Amino acid sequence: MSVVRWGIIGCGDVTEVKSGPGFQKANGSSLVAVMRRDTAKAEDYARRHGVPRAYGDADALIGDSDVDAVYIATPPSSHAPLALKVASAGKPCLVEKPMAMTHAECLAMGAAFRDRRLPLWVAYYRRALPRFLKVRELLDAGAIGSLTSVHVQVTDVLADDVTRRNWRFDPAIAGAGLFFDLASHCFDVLDFLVGPIAEASGHAINTAGAYEAEDVTTAAFRFEKGVVGTGVWNFNAAVKTDSITFTGSAGTIVVPVFADGDVVSIRAGAAAEVFPIRNPPHVHQPLIQTIVDELGGRGRCESTGVSAARTAWVMEGCLRR
Repeated sequence: MSVVRWGIIGCGDVTEVKSGPGFQKANGSSLVAVMRRDTAKAEDYARRHGVPRAYGDADALIGDSDVDAVYIATPPSSHAPLALKVASAGKPCLVEKPMAMTHAECLAMGAAFRDRRLPLWVAYYRRALPRFLKVRELLDAGAIGSLTSVHVQVTDVLADDVTRRNWRFDPAIAGAGLFFDLASHCFDVLDFLVGPIAEASGHAINTAGAYEAEDVTTAAFRFEKGVVGTGVWNFNAAVKTDSITFTGSAGTIVVPVFADGDVVSIRAGAAAEVFPIRNPPHVHQPLIQTIVDELGGRGRCESTGVSAARTAWVMEGCLRR
């Protein structure tokens, strides 16, 4: 394809800045249609973003002959059904994260696209962000010696009454609680930087009783290459924290997962190296570019249905399902 014409299903908040403009600004890409159940809101989005067509029905967008590829930006409960429709229509698909409600759904989605020889990608955009590419470069170069362990720490204060009305706190829509939404990014970036996880277990508890889903989850895991890891996602904490610490035989690397912060590499006996790498204006755009390049035969996107299914499997292990 010389130009990939995209359609978005679910043009909500995530598409306003993070992803939507990236489909218009990536080289060889254009956004030609959007869909939202509230047609008036879809039309408003199309008008504000200069998109030619707006739909109130997903089937109509998927069936639009001018749409080459579909981005599903709805909550997780609808990812699998919508993706299967895109596969049946014979079109490539990019799905928001987490990929689906369960690992089994992820496998079913992957099989549907594989059977039709169609690509399926998942929007774990950190795989293409400069900050994490720098961490990968440092690890591959042995900047901290041999990697031996990793630790993830993500904490936040308990959500207030207004915030927890969001679908991310409803297991029937999100698959679990905030752990599913945020830990998915953490585990995917670890898969990208270190490799697949071979074993994972954890404990998930509800400490505050403020909502149905878990609010504190811990994890212990082992990578295929022999590195071990731990993690804590505590959403009933006094302070907000956000980091992955990579510990090696000769030093450490610390990087935030969600904040637009620095990469800090500390080699034993030496001063810390700080890499102040900022996010691009539209954080999905670098990943979108890798997808467009793959469709044009010019490269490959590393965030696939296969890698995202691995992340779903790890999270289920942590939640003891």
